[in-house]
Amino acid sequence: MTLASGAKHTRWKDVRLDKMRMSITRKFVHSDKTMLAQINLAKGDIVPPHRHDNEQFTYVITGALKFLFGENQDEEVIVRAEEVVVIPSGLLHSAFALEDTFELDIFSPPRADWIDGSDAYLRG
Repeated sequence: MTLASGAKHTRWKDVRLDKMRMSITRKFVHSDKTMLAQINLAKGDIVPPHRHDNEQFTYVITGALKFLFGENQDEEVIVRAEEVVVIPSGLLHSAFALEDTFELDIFSPPRADWIDGSDAYLRG
């Protein structure tokens, strides 16, 4: 709901749930400049290598994700509950759920491919 002031109020329960590849699900809201997404992954789910022009913050609430970075996917970091990884624009990256994971992603600017549904790498 958009308020007279221009502020927006959203209830996650009212946001469409997108079922992605494997058992990955997501919900997202966005403004003109920023996007916030809730992502659920089951242990073993894979986000294939991809890159985007958006800066990304991933905040793991519960669980653990193994990220691989770089052209050869040879730089690894495990992000656990209460940890954040910041992914710069254009960096090739992928993720593997080491545990059932609930995380928040913040993108700036918003992911146009998520909004228009052209994110085939994640719909596989």
